Amino acid sequence: MVLLRNPSAVAVPASPIGVITALQTFHPDNESRSFMRTTLDSRQLLAFEAVARRGSFTLASKELFLTQSAISHAMKALETEVGCRLIDRIGKRALLTQAGEQFLRHTEKILREMETARAGLDTLTNWGHGRLRVGASTTACQYLLPTVLREFKQSFPKCVLKIEPGDHGRQLDLLRAGQIDLSIMLMPPGDGEFDFVPLFDDELRFLVAPLHPWAQAGGVPRNAISDETLVLYNKTSYTFRLVSDYFREEKITLSNYIELGSMEAIKELVKIGLGAGVLAPWIAREELQSGALISYPLGRRKLKRRWGVVYLHGRRLPLAEETFVGLSRSVTEGYGD
Repeated sequence: MVLLRNPSAVAVPASPIGVITALQTFHPDNESRSFMRTTLDSRQLLAFEAVARRGSFTLASKELFLTQSAISHAMKALETEVGCRLIDRIGKRALLTQAGEQFLRHTEKILREMETARAGLDTLTNWGHGRLRVGASTTACQYLLPTVLREFKQSFPKCVLKIEPGDHGRQLDLLRAGQIDLSIMLMPPGDGEFDFVPLFDDELRFLVAPLHPWAQAGGVPRNAISDETLVLYNKTSYTFRLVSDYFREEKITLSNYIELGSMEAIKELVKIGLGAGVLAPWIAREELQSGALISYPLGRRKLKRRWGVVYLHGRRLPLAEETFVGLSRSVTEGYGD
């Protein structure tokens, strides 16, 4: 329970549920007594956020392990407190009003701050305990994250780790929702919403088998690219968009391509001669060193990407997260060479 006090304030008896109570205060400049507005109950905010996210009182009650009547009561109390309707019930659906949409943004920020405060206290009272929630793009999750986490566990053996894989767009959504703390991914658009710690730059290139006609010719004829089967990463990915934009600017039409959701699958198809892959050399380092694959530039103009660690702008990173960032930089040193 948190109780605000001042010399001229008389506190209303606190309720047992842990909310900050209103204070009955006397203003010295001849004003009569007035009531400060009661601060919001965190459990009501949790109920509201769950109903808004799930679009259902029933689903929200199951998620929070409460009865549906408890959720309804919390919502009624919250709407009374804020003085307006936040959610409309239409059949079994719960839809946000305009006021509810605006209030949800503040609620999510408040809940994130509360979670950050709690995590900070846990760190102070239990050294080495706590948690780290890390997101990673599919490529980073497969090729970068395991080594970083192995090093991290040596420094924080009791830290609980949570990993959320997913492509570029999903990682940004998870960061916005406060469901992960950090993400190893490609640099997001520079709109100020996120902070970005750069790790390394890479270059997307053609990778072909030694018996491929381009390997036999010792280069890639520009007029042959449109007719070649290109093996590309997932069409919904940020990398596919970069590749597509690159060839459109080069006035080269991609009319024949195979899309796959696995870098390993792309390499295997390329090795058996089913087309030319578009990958960063560090992903196929072993194959390039052994001669199983050969690398050629996409064209005169290089297609570069920047990898880094991303987190919400303005967050102050605790020690565990700072350590993770430092280890990520150390592990990936030389990846762009």
